[in-house]
Amino acid sequence: MKVLIAGGTGLVGAETARLMQSKGHKVTLMSRKPATTGVAADFPHISHDYVNQDADPAMFDGFDALVFAAGADIRYVPEGADHDEFYLLANGERAPAFMAAAKAGGIKSLVHVSSFYPLVSPEKIETNTYVRSRHLTDQAALTLADDSCKVCVLNAPFILGTVPGVPVEHLQFIVGYAAGQMEGVPLFAPQGGTNHISSLSCAEAILGALEDGKNGKAYLIGDENLDWKTYFEMFCDAVGNPQDLPVLADEHPLLPDAIMFAGRNATVSFEPENGELGYGRNRIKDTIRQVVAACQVQA
Repeated sequence: MKVLIAGGTGLVGAETARLMQSKGHKVTLMSRKPATTGVAADFPHISHDYVNQDADPAMFDGFDALVFAAGADIRYVPEGADHDEFYLLANGERAPAFMAAAKAGGIKSLVHVSSFYPLVSPEKIETNTYVRSRHLTDQAALTLADDSCKVCVLNAPFILGTVPGVPVEHLQFIVGYAAGQMEGVPLFAPQGGTNHISSLSCAEAILGALEDGKNGKAYLIGDENLDWKTYFEMFCDAVGNPQDLPVLADEHPLLPDAIMFAGRNATVSFEPENGELGYGRNRIKDTIRQVVAACQVQA
């Protein structure tokens, strides 16, 4: 297949690119700016900002499939912009327009990588603008499914991983935090927990969706359900600073309320869908070790 990956220079996009290339597929990345180093720099690149630029169907000519891994979250809100307005514009309007242009341009298979919140916390669709915006993208993508274009939506939980040349800032902060390097910030774990998935498992799920996914289906993907105490202690162990962390109800410095859309101290556990997607599981501890090793090398 000739595959275009929107959001291709991010963690999931770059991981998917190298996996698909290893399987013999021809991959082109799309993002606002090309990567200059690392894995993503080795692929052909198209510069495009789907939020601020209209997508011309002609730009998809020659591609068989589109992976849309470019959903907007708090990291991409422009300085001074209203968060709610930006989410509704980027996820609710511009992303659907981009995918519709892709179908009009001849894309035969589309995989949209989304968030798990609309499925695990559906009550938040009406009360939280970010969750509603992701739901709008999901529904718009699924309406494109027909005999001419296969569409799958992958609703993913917290994603962690490491790809050379792709910085993942929040994971770098967790490594420093677990090592006790954030002066004046006490080590503790919040109550509750959630599901996590590695970027490799997510990439395998994307490949599985392109090859064997059911048209018009939204999959709730994931790997391991972990309470936050176990999760943060895994990082502490990996950095050589083993801890028995206290569990507090306070807002956590690395998990602020602004990104915890199911609510502070909520537990979001589920049995992920896999079946025909065929992605690997039970990788979280090893992935954390890889993340720590990569961050320590960069430091």
